[in-house]
Amino acid sequence: MLTSKYRRNWLCGCIRSRIGYPRLLNWGVRELNALNVSGYSGAAEVLEFLAKLPEPEEIVKLRPSQTLQTHISELLEKNRNEKLTDEEEEQWQRYEYLEHLVRLAKAEAMLKLKAA
Repeated sequence: MLTSKYRRNWLCGCIRSRIGYPRLLNWGVRELNALNVSGYSGAAEVLEFLAKLPEPEEIVKLRPSQTLQTHISELLEKNRNEKLTDEEEEQWQRYEYLEHLVRLAKAEAMLKLKAA
């Protein structure tokens, strides 16, 4: 798995060179599948949705599933009251990365909607 710093630099490079989101999403899905992490299926669902290249309106409306939102809320609550385990911290970092990808996709979708 790539480190957060490397991943962030790679993402910025892809955006600057305009490689495109399908390649980023494909990479994200492959990384998740390679991790084979239980309890992270909601993230794979989001990436698979984006990899299908939905219409910009659909991307803007994208919200986490109830299961994914519940898990994220549980991690946030635990982090407020006590320390996350190493495994939970890794999950949290993956969720932050997923949120970053979704924000990028939504920003791109908003630009397309404004240009239309």
